[in-house]
Amino acid sequence: MAAPKPSPTDTWDSTLPGPPSRNNFGSSDLSPSGLFAFASGSSVSVVDSRSLQLVSTIPLPPPPGALSPFVTSVRWIPLPLPRDLLSTEPSASHLLLAVADRHGRVALVDFHLRSVVVWLNPSSDPKLGVQDLCWVQARRDTHVLASISGSSFLSIYTNDGVFWKYDSGSEVLSCLRRDPYDSRHFCVLGLKGFLLSIKVLGDTENDVVIQEMQINTDSTELLRLEREAASNGNSSSSPASAAFPLYFARFAFSPHWKNILFLTFPRELLVFDLQYETPLSSTPLPRGCAKFMDVLPDPNKELLYCAHVDGRLSIWRRQEGEQVHVMCTMEEFLPSIGMSIPSPSALAILLSQSDSTMQTITKLHPDGTSSVDFDNPFDFYDESLIVSKTTFISLSDDGKIWKWVLSAEGVEDALKNVSDLDIGTEAAHPEALEKKDSSDLDEGLVVATTSRSRGHTSTSSFGKSDLSFKRIEVGVCRFLVFTISLDGQLQLLSSTVSTLAVPSPSLTATLARGGNIPAAAIPLVALGTQNGTIDVVDVSTNAVAASTSVHTGVVRGLRWLGNSRLVSFSYSQVNDKSRGYINKLVVTCLRSGLNKPFRDLQKPERTPIRALRTSSSGRLEFNECNLKILAHYVKDEELLYLLILFRDAPVEVWAMTKHPVMLRSLALPFTVVEWTLPAVPRPVQSGPSKQFQPSSEGVTASADSKSDGSHEETVESFAFALVNGALGVFEVQGHQSGHLLHLFLQMGWLPPWLIACLTWLVMGDRSGNIRWWDVTTGQSSAFNSHRDGVRRIKFSPVVAGDRSRGRVAVLFNDNTFSVYDLDSPDPVAQSLLQPQIPGTLVLELDWLPLRTDKNDPLVLCIAGADSTFRLVEVIVNEKKGGFVPQSKSVKERFRPMPMYSPILLPVPHALALRMILQLGVKPSWFNTCSTSLEKRPHLIRGMASSSKDLRSYMIQLPPLGDPVVPEMLLKILEPYRKEGCCLLDDERAKIYADVVKKGYAARFAFAAAVFGETSEAYFWLQLSRAIRHLMNKLIRKSPQKIPSPASASGVDEASMPSKISFTGSSAPEARKIDSMCDGSLRLMAFEREELWTRANERLPWHEKLEGEDCIQKQVHELISVGNLEAAVSLLLTSAPDSPYFYPNALRAVALSSAVSKSLLDLALKVVAANMVRTDNSLTGTHLLCAVGRHQEACSQLQDSGRWTDAATLAATHLEGSDYARVLQRWADHVLHAEHNVWRALILYVAAGSLQEALAALKEVQQPDTVAMFVLACNEIHSEIVNELSSQDEESTGELGTVMTDMPGLEPGKEEVAAVCEYFQQYQRKLVHLCMDSQPYAD
Repeated sequence: MAAPKPSPTDTWDSTLPGPPSRNNFGSSDLSPSGLFAFASGSSVSVVDSRSLQLVSTIPLPPPPGALSPFVTSVRWIPLPLPRDLLSTEPSASHLLLAVADRHGRVALVDFHLRSVVVWLNPSSDPKLGVQDLCWVQARRDTHVLASISGSSFLSIYTNDGVFWKYDSGSEVLSCLRRDPYDSRHFCVLGLKGFLLSIKVLGDTENDVVIQEMQINTDSTELLRLEREAASNGNSSSSPASAAFPLYFARFAFSPHWKNILFLTFPRELLVFDLQYETPLSSTPLPRGCAKFMDVLPDPNKELLYCAHVDGRLSIWRRQEGEQVHVMCTMEEFLPSIGMSIPSPSALAILLSQSDSTMQTITKLHPDGTSSVDFDNPFDFYDESLIVSKTTFISLSDDGKIWKWVLSAEGVEDALKNVSDLDIGTEAAHPEALEKKDSSDLDEGLVVATTSRSRGHTSTSSFGKSDLSFKRIEVGVCRFLVFTISLDGQLQLLSSTVSTLAVPSPSLTATLARGGNIPAAAIPLVALGTQNGTIDVVDVSTNAVAASTSVHTGVVRGLRWLGNSRLVSFSYSQVNDKSRGYINKLVVTCLRSGLNKPFRDLQKPERTPIRALRTSSSGRLEFNECNLKILAHYVKDEELLYLLILFRDAPVEVWAMTKHPVMLRSLALPFTVVEWTLPAVPRPVQSGPSKQFQPSSEGVTASADSKSDGSHEETVESFAFALVNGALGVFEVQGHQSGHLLHLFLQMGWLPPWLIACLTWLVMGDRSGNIRWWDVTTGQSSAFNSHRDGVRRIKFSPVVAGDRSRGRVAVLFNDNTFSVYDLDSPDPVAQSLLQPQIPGTLVLELDWLPLRTDKNDPLVLCIAGADSTFRLVEVIVNEKKGGFVPQSKSVKERFRPMPMYSPILLPVPHALALRMILQLGVKPSWFNTCSTSLEKRPHLIRGMASSSKDLRSYMIQLPPLGDPVVPEMLLKILEPYRKEGCCLLDDERAKIYADVVKKGYAARFAFAAAVFGETSEAYFWLQLSRAIRHLMNKLIRKSPQKIPSPASASGVDEASMPSKISFTGSSAPEARKIDSMCDGSLRLMAFEREELWTRANERLPWHEKLEGEDCIQKQVHELISVGNLEAAVSLLLTSAPDSPYFYPNALRAVALSSAVSKSLLDLALKVVAANMVRTDNSLTGTHLLCAVGRHQEACSQLQDSGRWTDAATLAATHLEGSDYARVLQRWADHVLHAEHNVWRALILYVAAGSLQEALAALKEVQQPDTVAMFVLACNEIHSEIVNELSSQDEESTGELGTVMTDMPGLEPGKEEVAAVCEYFQQYQRKLVHLCMDSQPYAD
C-alpha cells in the first residue's frame, strides 16, 4: 500500500536528473543495502535498487565564479548503521557519499540533508579531474579516501585534507579497488598494465606502504590514441576516461581467493597473483566480441561477468584445477526492441551484493515446506531447477536504469544422475547435493532455490517486463540454462531539455460538468529534449510518467493542447541549393501515445518555425478521483487556438480541432506574440469586440447558454509587438478569422517578450528593461533589472485572497532568472534573484499552476543547462513584502508504489526494526489490512490482528534485556507497518518467514543483510560451525593426525580428526562449504580441513611459473601442506650458479633426513634463527618444519606477516590447544591490524576465546550485538548438547556435569552480567531516541 499523498507544500521542492553521459565517466556505486548512486551532469542521484524509485538528487555546488563541472566519481562510505548510542548521538554517517568532479574537487555529501557536509579538496583545477575514488580503513574508527586525479596523481585524504601523494609519471591511472580480505589494502591499475599495491597502516605519510608491479599487455592501440591526442593538441594530464573514453582497463579482487586479481584490458582478460607478482593466465577476447568495459566476479559462485562497450555481458567460468576462465555465454543488456536510433550506450553495469547475501542465507536456511503455488500453473510447467539468481543494475546514456536478473537453471535430465545420492533429510533441497561425478555434473553449479515461479519477481516503477532471453549451454557449462530477464526499468530524462511546457486550462472550466470552482491543473510538465523525445513528468511523484520519441532532431517548441495533447515542432535545413527548411509539426496524444503530424508540406520552406503559442480555452472534464493523470477524460470537442510564428514570415492562426484548420495568416512584422491570460468563453456577438475589460476577479463573466442548447463560441485574444515598437491585442472568435482590437501603445524601444494577463500588459527588452501597463487605468511604469536582455516573462498563478497579482518570473538572455512583484513600490529591491541553483544556467522556466489556496507556495519549473529539471518553491514573505527561499524540511514524497528500504529510516527507527527482526517477530506482523494483500506473489500465512497487545506478535520474550522494550518498539514502528512502507517487501518477508524459525543466528544474519552489513551476516552464518568446531575440540577422545598428501592426492575423510556430525534441521550449518556456491563464506574460513584443502587447490596454479622467486614460494606452499617429497624435488632443481643453491641444498638435506637427532635439532634451530635475522624467514621456517617444530614455525610466519600461511601450516600439523593458539593470535591481528571485527570473532570462537570475543564487541561499541552473540552461542550450544545426548545415551551424565552451559558464557559469570546491563542501557536509550524522532523522512 502506498503512502498517502501529502500536501503540495511538503513535496514540491525536488530535482529530476538528466541522463548521464561519457563526461560522467560512468561513475556509479551500489551499496550493500541496495542504494544505487550515479552521476548525471553536475548532480548525484540516489535510487532504491529494489523498487527502482528515485530517492533524491543532489546538485554539487559550483566553484566560485564558474559553472558546475561534471561529477566523475561517487562512492558510498563503507560504514554500518551506527549503534554506539550510549556514547554519541545518532547520525546518518552510514549514508555519506564521496563525490568528485571534473575540476578535481572531492566532497562528502549527505543526501538526507541534500548538501555537502565537508570538502576534502575544495580547490578547483580543470586539469586535475578525478578519475576514481576508493575508501580504505586506516584504523578501527578511521576511513581515508584514495583518489586518482589527472592522469597520474594518486592522493589519500582524511577530513583534514591530503596526507599522502604519489605521481606515476607517464603511466595513465585508470581505477582503484579495495581488497575484500584486508580493508587496509587497495590496488591501482594503469592503462598500460602498471599495477600499484598499497597498504595504509595509519593516517600519516609514513604509514603508507607501496609495491610497484608491471603487467605485460598489448598497448598498441593506446599508443596510437596517445599520438592522435597529441596531434590534436589535447592535454596529456586529463583523466583516463576523458582522454580515452572508450579504452577501459579495470580489475576486481577475487571474493574467493586471497591475492587474486581479475583484470580486463580492451581485448584481454587476465588473472594476476599478487603474492607471486605474476599473471596466472591470459585469455584473449573472442573474435566478434566488443571490447571489455568492466569485470564483476560473482560473490557466491566462481563465475566472472564481463561488461562490454556494446552493452553486452559475457559469463566466464573457471576451469577446475587452474585459474583459467572460459566464456560460457553472452547476454544482451541493451535489447534492440523499442530502442531509438542511434542506439544508446551502456555506461556502467553493477552487481547487487545485497541480493547475493540474501541468497546465501536462503541456501543455508532453506524453507522446509514445498514452494509450489497450486494457483500458479507455471509452477507445474517449469521443470527446470533454478540454481542461482544474480541481480544486475545497468545504466545507459538515454536516462534509463535497468534491473536484470540472470538465472542459472539446471535441466531436469541432468540432475537425475544424482537422485541416488545419500542426502538424508535434505533430499528436498538442491543445496544438499554433493558432488558425485564431475564428468556428468559440473561442480558447484547447484545452489539454493530462491523461487520456483518465474512470475515471483519484484516490481519497479514501470512494472515487470516480459523481455527475456534464454540460452542452453553445452560444453563447459553443460546442463545449465542461462536466462536473462528484465525485472524493472526506471526512466529518467532521456536527453538535455531544450524546452518545457505546463498545462494552462481555462480558469472558467468547471469540475464535473457544473459548479463555479475552477478546474485544478494536472500535475504534469512536458519536456522537449535535444534528441527529439518528449518526456512527461509527473511532478507529484517526481518521476517520468511517459516518454515518447516524436522528432528526429531537437524539439524546438512545445505547448499543451488542454491536458491530454501536446503540439511540438522541429526543423531541419536541407542541403540543396535552396537552403530551405523542413518544418515538422506533430500533435501527440498522451492517452493513446499516437503522434499525428499536420501542416505537412511537400517542399522545403524559406524560413523555419520560430515559436508556437497555444490558447487556454476549452472545457475540461477533470476526474479528480483518478490518480493516473494520463487517464483523465477530455472532451474531443474542445477548441484551442495555435499561433505558428515564423522567422521573417507571416504568423499562421490555427484552430486545433480533431483535424486542425488554418484560420488565417497575419502578415505583420511581429517581434513577439503571446496569448492573453485567462481565456474566456463567451456567447456569439454580432460584431467585433469594442473593449478589453477584465472583471474585478480577473475574468470576464460569460453569458449563460441559451435554453435551446445553442452552442457557445470561444473568444481568445493575444498581445503582440511589432518591429516599430507598436503593441496591440488581436481577438479570435470561434471559427472566424478574428479582428484587431482598438488598443495600441507606441513605445520607444523594442520588446523581445511581452505577456498579457488579468489587468496587466508586461514587456521586456534587450537591455533588461521591464515595463508594464495597467489596461484598466492606463497607468504604466518601468524599471531596469540591471541584467541582460529579457527572454521570457511568466505570470505566477493567482488564487482568491492573494495580496498581489503582479508577480512575474523573468528569464534573461544570460540564463539567469528573477522573480518580481509589480505591485510592490520597488520591484528590484524586493526581488528574488537566483540563490537556489548557483552555477547552473537556466534554459527555460514556467510556473506550476497547481495552487488552490493562497497559502500554497509558488512553484517554478526550471530546465537547467546541466540537463536537470527542478521544482523550486518561492515563499512569499508578507511581512517584508519580498520573497525567501524554502527553508523547511521535506517530508516523504507521494510514491506510486512503496519503497522498501529500511536503511533510509531515521537511525533510531532503523535500529528498532533491526532489533525486532533479531529478537523474532511473527511473519503475520508484516501483513497489513491492504485490500490487495491476496494479490501478493508471496502471501504470508496469517493476518495482522486488530488486538492492541503487540506483544502477541513476538515469537518469544528474549532472556536478555528489558521484556517491555520489544512492545514499545513495535508501537513505534506501527505507523510504518500500517502504511506498508519502508519495512520489508513481500519477497524478503517470505524469506524472513522461513528464517525466523531457524534460531537466533539465522535471524541475526537476515537482519544484517537487510541493512547491508555483509560481513556481519557472514559471521552469523558461520557462528554455528565455529561453535561446533570448538565443541569437537572439547569432546574429542582420540585425535588423529592428517596424513601427508605425498601419499594421497586428496583428504582422506576417515583419517581426518573426528568431528560432530548431526542430522536433521541443523545439518546445513554443519556441511562443508561448497567450492562454487558458498564462496562468499570463504572470508570466514577457519576449519583445518577447509584451510588445508584450499591451500592444496592453489598448488597447480603455480606449477608452470618460472624463476627463482616463484620456486621459493612454491616450496613454501608445498611445505605448508606437508608435501615434503615434492618440496625436496623442487629444491634440487636449482642450478649450481644460482644464489639460492646453497640454501636450497641445506633445506633439501634437512627435509629428506629420516632421523632427527637432538644435536641436529639444536643446530638447525640456531641456523634458522640466524636466517631469520638476515630476513630469510621462509628458509628458517622450513628448517623448523623439518625437525617437527611446527608451533615455532607458525610463530615465525606470523611474525613475518604471513598469517594465512601460518594457519595453513597449523591446520596441517597442529591440533588442540596448539592450533587454538595460532587461531587466537591470528584473530588478534585481524581485529587490531586489519580492523575486521567479524572475521576476528569467528577465529576467537573457533579458538575457544569467548571472553576475547566479548571484549572485541565491547571495544567496537555494539551493545546489541554483544547480547545477541551471547543468545546465539547459548542456543547453538544447547542444540549440540541435545543432539549429543540423543546420539549417545552413555554420555548423558558426563554432558550434564561438564557441558550444561556454554564454557565461558555461564549465566553467573561477571562478564555475562555486564553484557545484560549494557544491553538494557542501550534499549532504554533507543526507545527514547525513537520517541523523539519523526516517523517519516525522505
